[in-house]
Amino acid sequence: MKTSIVIFSIAFLSITTFAQKNSIDKDIKMYTQVWDDIVNKGKTDLINETHFDTNIIMVTSPENIVGIDAFKAYYQNFITGFSDRTFTVKNIFGQGNQLVKHWHFTGKHTGDFFGIPATGNTVNIEGVTIAKMKNGKIAQEQDFLDNTLMMQQLGLVSNPENVGIIDSAYNNFSKGDVPAVLGLMDTNIIWYEAESNSLADGNPYKGPDAVLNGVFLRLGDKYEYFKLKDIELHDMSNNQVLATLRYDAKMKTTGETIDVQVAHLWTLKNGKIIGFQQYADTKKLADSEN
Repeated sequence: MKTSIVIFSIAFLSITTFAQKNSIDKDIKMYTQVWDDIVNKGKTDLINETHFDTNIIMVTSPENIVGIDAFKAYYQNFITGFSDRTFTVKNIFGQGNQLVKHWHFTGKHTGDFFGIPATGNTVNIEGVTIAKMKNGKIAQEQDFLDNTLMMQQLGLVSNPENVGIIDSAYNNFSKGDVPAVLGLMDTNIIWYEAESNSLADGNPYKGPDAVLNGVFLRLGDKYEYFKLKDIELHDMSNNQVLATLRYDAKMKTTGETIDVQVAHLWTLKNGKIIGFQQYADTKKLADSEN
C-alpha cells in the first residue's frame, strides 16, 4: 500500500512538473514573439486582449501605467521615436507565473519620444524586464535599465567622462603628443578658430587632418613656443565642455611674446570630440605678428 502511494506521488509530481514546464515554455514562446513583433516590426496593435491582461500594469515612476490603452500608448513612443530599431532578447527564463528577460535595444532617435524632439542620436542600451503572466497573458511588467545612460546617448545629459577627455587633450598637447590629441577627435570634427584670428582663414576645418595641417602645424611654424596655462574646465549641458585658459607664446619672426586670455568650447559625442570653437582677443594675437 505504501509503495503504491509513493509511486502515485512520484507520478503526480512528474505530471505536475511537466505541466508547469509546458506552461512556462508556452508563455516564453508567446512573450518573445509578441515583443519581437511589437518593437522590431512596429505592430503595436498586438498590445491587445489576446496577448495582454485587460488590467496590464507597467510598474514605473512616478505612477504605474494601467490598462491596455495606456500600455499601448506608452510603447508607441518607442515606435514613433526610433527608426532602425533592433530589439533582441538575449536570455529569458521563467518560474511559476514570472518571466525574466535580458534584452538589448538599438535605435536612431528620429521622431518624438515622450515629448523629446528628434536628436538624430543612436541609443544602444541593455536592460532586464520582470514580467508576470496570468492565464497565458502578460499581466505585469517592470523594466530595469540605466536611464541616465540613455539620456546621455540622446544628448540630453552630458557624459561625465567629457571633462576627462578634454583634460587629456590639453595634457597631450602640452607634451607635444599631437597624434594623441588627433586621436580624441571624431573623423567629422568641425573646428572653428576665433574670427579675425589669422588661422581662421580655413574655417571651418573639417576632420583631424584639416586641424593638423591648418592649425597645429601652422602654430609650429609661427611660434618659437606655444604654451597653454591656467586651464580650467567647466562641464556644460548638451555634452559640451567650456575651457578658460591663457596662451603663453613667442613669435618666431618678431620675437614678440603674448599672454592672451582665451576660451574654448568643446562638443563631444560618444566619447569623441565633434566640435571646437575658439574665443580669443584676436587684436593681441594680430599685434604680435606685426
